[in-house]
Amino acid sequence: MPPSAASIVSSMSNRAATPRPSSYRYKSEKRGMTYNIMLMRLTYALCTMNRRCVFVGQSGLGRRTFLNTLCEREVIPPSEPSSPDTANVADPMKFDTYEVNLEEEGTRISLKVIDAAGFGDGLDNTSCFKQLQDYIEAQFDEVLVEESRIKRNRRYRDHRLHVLIYFIAPTGHSLRELDIELIRRLGEYVNIIPVIGRADSLTVDELAGFKQNVMRDIDFYKLPVYNFCWDESDGDALKENREIMDFIPFSVVTCDEVIDNEFGSVRVRRYPWGTIEIDDESQCDFVLLRYIMLNSHIADLINYTEDVLYENYRTKKLEVGGFAEGEEEDDDEEAETPALSAKKQE
Repeated sequence: MPPSAASIVSSMSNRAATPRPSSYRYKSEKRGMTYNIMLMRLTYALCTMNRRCVFVGQSGLGRRTFLNTLCEREVIPPSEPSSPDTANVADPMKFDTYEVNLEEEGTRISLKVIDAAGFGDGLDNTSCFKQLQDYIEAQFDEVLVEESRIKRNRRYRDHRLHVLIYFIAPTGHSLRELDIELIRRLGEYVNIIPVIGRADSLTVDELAGFKQNVMRDIDFYKLPVYNFCWDESDGDALKENREIMDFIPFSVVTCDEVIDNEFGSVRVRRYPWGTIEIDDESQCDFVLLRYIMLNSHIADLINYTEDVLYENYRTKKLEVGGFAEGEEEDDDEEAETPALSAKKQE
């Protein structure tokens, strides 16, 4: 029988409780971290231990309640109802920024939320893809420029995005062309974690079948979603990460309501026929996803962004600029050869 989300969280919690003195998390517990997340119409950027994340998806998939539930407070207030006269007009995509300070098990987290409102709401979303790609590349370019300075700014704040939570509409079928194109375009710039929004609209069997269809499309199109098993140096962590991969795409249900029962206060989504407890691992994957984003995998997501995604971008950028590493030395040698020859002739 596959492990439950609760058992995985418990196992990861035990390992995270005793961080190594040299670990990124241990040092960040002292000074705090910045973490950036982006949501596209469901696009947020989250900052923790200097960490950022992005949430992306079309309107109506629960971006506001997801972020509020994630932070356990109201970050984005309810939106005002649109005018009936303009309800059929799609607004252009724009970026709204929010910042939240959190604390998870002694670690201070500065959460930066970037809401890309309007993503995927139009008939032609080509410009949305370019806007998002340009935005993410701009954060990489800022770091590249800062690294090139003779005197660097010691207070420079890194704005690279560490996670993109992509919300998939619960169609019950498979990925749409919009989903495939976004993951394909942005996967080389940011860690993409696919999530099924409003998973409560599907039955248990429908949800299981939909998850299989989504993973089949990801494999068929070779879509670059985040691979939790990218670091194979830690055997125990690798085993846990393989178990986490079985939950992808994560199914989430969010809420704005808290009720009291015999066990205390619980967060629920209420229906005419009953309620769903969003912290119950048997009903959705929200608890596991939150623990991954704000606790166990913060360092992994940051490290992969800085050591793999950014380094790949930096290499391509410098090559396109005409001076890949190693070429400067060759050019210098070629430039010195005529001078040395002339000196020898003298």
